[in-house]
Amino acid sequence: MGSVHAYATAAGERRYRIAFRRPDNTQTSERGFRTKKDAELRLAEVEVAKARGEHVDPSTARITVERLGVEWLASRENVLKPSAYSSLASTWDKHVRPKWGDRSIGSIRHSEVGAWMGELAAHETRKATDGVPAKLASATTIRRAHGLLAAILDVAVHDRRISRNVARGVALPAKSRAMTRRYLSHAQVQLLADEARHPTLVMFLAYTGLRWGEATALRVRHIDALRRRVSVEENAVLVSHEIHVGTPKTHRSRSVPFPAFLSLPIAQLAEGKSRDALLFGDGREHVRLPASRNGWFTAAVKAAQAIDVDMPRITPHDLRHTAASLAVSSGANVKAVQRMLGHASAAMTLDVYADLFDDDLDAVATALDEAKRAAVVVNPLSRERDRLA
Repeated sequence: MGSVHAYATAAGERRYRIAFRRPDNTQTSERGFRTKKDAELRLAEVEVAKARGEHVDPSTARITVERLGVEWLASRENVLKPSAYSSLASTWDKHVRPKWGDRSIGSIRHSEVGAWMGELAAHETRKATDGVPAKLASATTIRRAHGLLAAILDVAVHDRRISRNVARGVALPAKSRAMTRRYLSHAQVQLLADEARHPTLVMFLAYTGLRWGEATALRVRHIDALRRRVSVEENAVLVSHEIHVGTPKTHRSRSVPFPAFLSLPIAQLAEGKSRDALLFGDGREHVRLPASRNGWFTAAVKAAQAIDVDMPRITPHDLRHTAASLAVSSGANVKAVQRMLGHASAAMTLDVYADLFDDDLDAVATALDEAKRAAVVVNPLSRERDRLA
């Protein structure tokens, strides 16, 4: 058990300190208590925490957020995909380190973290980025910054440096679900391909739903011409002007069908290339995502809009949405669409593309109506047969 001792400050005021042993059996003390009762209560808390294995040494909470943050980021570098790690590192440099880097973890208060969320919301530019609505981009940035700070403090809690994570439980901006997805018709896809530098790539994205990195990472050996399937095994992502090749987003390979009309264009792309050569482009270098302002894809969209006034302004990723739309309109069920897109579950597909399945609800109502009418006709006939019998 610990003990309580009185002492006099330099100003002659009476104060109390407590002396106790840490869980590792080293001696320590805390001082500055104004009354003996306050000192005894704190000592009791310490002893209970020790008994429960929850004791936190206040001196270990002096470590700064920057020191823990650098260690935490280093531990994630070989775990995360390069694109995900780059996003975290950028958030650390832009938002977390400037605000909290020189603060000791024990000095941060819950109210301060909440105020920081408000500051980030006020200073976000809310300008649309790569076709993402401004409010969604803002909420994502804020939540990512909060998540990074909270993750660092979680480590501090597990290391017994602090007793609780003050970043948890802070109110966060909700991600907007009011995202307008742009879908092209069959005719619009063809028009866009006709105007594009890489027409087969445009058609392929719009009719398979592959992500840009998945499509541009395809190699000749990934094509099964007889079954009209592609095996999605790699993903090429541009990070800091450098292409990083890894596994698909879900870390799982999948087989995706392509329509028969793409067989000849794909065969032409593969002609003369080795099995390990890239299908799209020159076979050696990955086709890079075109610039959003003046790249070849944007130029193709503008050219198509000059011909078709109903052609929406789209990005390459909208071709993935188009593939989902065309598949559903052709009669594909949600499970088939999920497997094609590589979503983790059918629930995720429904969550993302709920608007595409509205017609299914109408079909349910129609089927129920037809079933009811058939039942009403059958019943009188059944009763008539019973009476005659």
